[in-house]
Amino acid sequence: MFSKSKPSPETGQPVAAPQGRNGVRGGGHTFSVIASDVEITGNLSAKVDLHIDGKINGDVTCGSIVQGEGSVISGKVVAETARLSGKVDGSIEAGDLVIEASARISGDVVYQSLTIAPGGMVEGKFKHRGSNVPNITKATIDISKTDPLILGADAKVG
Repeated sequence: MFSKSKPSPETGQPVAAPQGRNGVRGGGHTFSVIASDVEITGNLSAKVDLHIDGKINGDVTCGSIVQGEGSVISGKVVAETARLSGKVDGSIEAGDLVIEASARISGDVVYQSLTIAPGGMVEGKFKHRGSNVPNITKATIDISKTDPLILGADAKVG
């Protein structure tokens, strides 16, 4: 019953149906779908991956999130991987973040890897996660004795 593919309503391409209970596919990977006719008020936290087509009024925390074009999230999004196609009114923190052309984001973005498709819109600040660059405003390095082409700190170019 669940082993046959059915065409996706959006693309008409075959999509494998979930195997087993609770969306468990081969390999023990689970996911949950929030359909377009579902609206959730409150924070959503999942240990599984989420596909959100509906409306969420609250924070979303999960391992991986895929947001559909018509979806709206009003709150903070925290995920290791995120592919956003809808509207997000809130901050985003993701390791691997993909902002699709249809995405409209209002909020600050913290990322490790970022891809923005042409047409994707973000109103907010971007910050690279793990960008702990040490403060090197004052450093003393004496290499002038080994390479005469390197100018020292007291050298003037004019």
